Amino acid sequence: MGSCKDKALDLVARRPHFQRELRHKLLDRGFAIEEVDSALEDVARLGLLDDPGAARDLAAGPMTRKGFGPRRMRMELLRRGVDETTVETVLAELFEEAEEEYRRAREAASRQGIGKTVDRDRLARHLDRKGYSKAVILQVLRDLEGD
Repeated sequence: MGSCKDKALDLVARRPHFQRELRHKLLDRGFAIEEVDSALEDVARLGLLDDPGAARDLAAGPMTRKGFGPRRMRMELLRRGVDETTVETVLAELFEEAEEEYRRAREAASRQGIGKTVDRDRLARHLDRKGYSKAVILQVLRDLEGD
């Protein structure tokens, strides 16, 4: 089966992992808790476990491409094991300007193929699922009516 540290290195070589996520994967593969703790310490010491960096990369990359808003990003990052403080920091960086959430919501709305006629309810539900605030959703709907 190989050593726990080797498996941990193999997993982080494939893609960045959060510490909690890597812990679960190693435990699920049958490694003892002591082995897992030691492997995680070694991998972290090598600089290969960086929860804030991985959270930033995930939020700025895949989550942004999927059109996620701050609420949805928060939920996804917490679900993956990122601590609350790191989530707050990452979201503050991404949505530093108040207009950023609105701009992203407009992009998400336009990707829905919204044309001259807007199904307000459908679009509102879509933006809500994506994690945008109610105020931003209302602003997008008002602006689309004015276009």
